[in-house]
Amino acid sequence: MKSSFGRVGVLYGGLSAEREVSLMSGRGVCEALRSKGVDAHLFDTGEHALCALADAGFDRVFIALHGRYGEDGSIQGALELMRIPYTGSGLLASSLAMDKIMTKKLWVHEGLPTPAWRVLDDASALDGLVAALGLPLIIKPALEGSTLGLTRVTRPDALVAAFERAQRYGGAVLAEQFLPGAELTVPLLGAGAQARALPVIEIRAPGGHYDYEHKYLSDDTRYLCPAPLDEALAREVMELARRAYVVLGCEGWGRADLMLDADGRPWLLEMNTSPGMTGHSLVPIAAAAAGMDYAELCMAILSEASCKIGSGVQGD
Repeated sequence: MKSSFGRVGVLYGGLSAEREVSLMSGRGVCEALRSKGVDAHLFDTGEHALCALADAGFDRVFIALHGRYGEDGSIQGALELMRIPYTGSGLLASSLAMDKIMTKKLWVHEGLPTPAWRVLDDASALDGLVAALGLPLIIKPALEGSTLGLTRVTRPDALVAAFERAQRYGGAVLAEQFLPGAELTVPLLGAGAQARALPVIEIRAPGGHYDYEHKYLSDDTRYLCPAPLDEALAREVMELARRAYVVLGCEGWGRADLMLDADGRPWLLEMNTSPGMTGHSLVPIAAAAAGMDYAELCMAILSEASCKIGSGVQGD
């Protein structure tokens, strides 16, 4: 494998609020690739300049960065200019998926279900929010992941504090209808017509709060994979996730997050184009349920690395 992949860089760390998660992901990926004979090397984009990346002599890179400057098209654009093949989605799909507002607009345009929402440009936009979306509702930054800055608001008098918390992360703030059913996630591999969904995972966090601590630090969250859904609903959820992925032009790998409503209907929340690869992460869990261990998953993702100039949003 070493000769076919050449010198491989694992980009990790970075400058986003998800740096600590990325450090864990990158170390796991690098160790797994080395276990398969790949000449893999860690490269922290938060500590080294792009010129150092250009001089590192990588034949391809595995992007294990999360959040801004790694999952939002920034590093993808730089890699395109350097003509270094990389894992995951291209510049446009990465940028669109990172922006929860643009993601929702595209999904609605394509007739895909996503909870009702409002964009909060300033505090005055909070007026009438409860009447429009009901309670509870979700307030979160439009350009962050890992539930950073997210608040589930249960009382009108908590709206301002939730808005200010989300606003601290910069960019637009998104308010979203809360759905009371099961929380699901579906990892995906491939691109276009060849994109395939891995088994559905149901996430059961203590008190229903799947926050940063329960994602990465606590062992209290339960992950049921395959999710305990009837066969028809599981197929519907997987196909909806696949369509959402293809509509955004995603490729390589990703993960769609969904909720079921009180009637058991699935609704799309967001798309992750560089999901976590830590010991608590979801893509490896689904891959294992499909018969693929962590190292095999890393190799499968790496094998799809490419330059993607010309990639873009697709119909289905």
